Amino acid sequence: MKTLQKTAISATAAALLAGLACSSAFAEEAAAPEVSPITANVTVASSYIYRGLTQSNNKPAIQGGFDYAHESGFYVGNWNSSISWISDSYGGTSPWGHSVSAPVEMDFYAGIKKELIGEGFASDFGVLQYYYPTSGLPGIQSANLVNATPTIRQSSGVNPSTTELYAAQNFTAGATTGFLKFSYAVSNLFGIANSKGSFYPDLTANYDTGFYGLTVNAHVGYQYVPNNIVVVGSSPYNGTWNLSYADWKLGLTKDFGGGLSATAYYTGTSAQKVGNTYVYSTPNGGNQGRGNAVVALTKTF
Repeated sequence: MKTLQKTAISATAAALLAGLACSSAFAEEAAAPEVSPITANVTVASSYIYRGLTQSNNKPAIQGGFDYAHESGFYVGNWNSSISWISDSYGGTSPWGHSVSAPVEMDFYAGIKKELIGEGFASDFGVLQYYYPTSGLPGIQSANLVNATPTIRQSSGVNPSTTELYAAQNFTAGATTGFLKFSYAVSNLFGIANSKGSFYPDLTANYDTGFYGLTVNAHVGYQYVPNNIVVVGSSPYNGTWNLSYADWKLGLTKDFGGGLSATAYYTGTSAQKVGNTYVYSTPNGGNQGRGNAVVALTKTF
């Protein structure tokens, strides 16, 4: 009888424990919602700097976008930012009397990202379309229009929208993460005439200090643009306009948690001059690629 009682008690206890274990497992599952494949972000920055060049004439920019990532490694996304560099290139009005407006950059991209080498080493292949809705942009000009405006980045009426293919290798080494990336333009590059075949290799590294949510960020890249423009004759802009340059960046990111982060960095380039005129110039004749300190606040959802 005692043996039966003990057996019954043991069986009852085992059933209760099993029930508690199942309840606990279900509670854990309920407490950990499924991660969404869609993320979104919004940023406010003191200036929009891309590949070392200001896209907003060193003025604040608002930015944002979204990404969808499938478990297969396929992803697609969109990112947008306020800009002024296209209309700035014409001083607001082109030399042909056109009022040029292009207030926003819209980026659309898709690719596949897989750990082909090993864990922590994702390989990334994709295509990126930079799209600039414009109005008042003149048609492509046959003459070398650097004589009409010193800012030749967008002075020849070439559509600034650009298509690039890219390949990147991400890496993880302890507290350091980063990537080596190569981008190749299959169209003209950002409104530069005869610039198809431009390419941009860049190396980015981030070191998690483990202190106060701070990460050190470093970057170096080189924008190669083929077919230098040579101006001769009576033009005040005589010389070789070489649009290739190196750029670099060093900064800090602070993670506040909850998807909120802030970054501060210093950036600069080797962008050149022709005489007294910068190859990449601002409306007041300054250098789009000058040394620049930037702060930004980002919220990820």
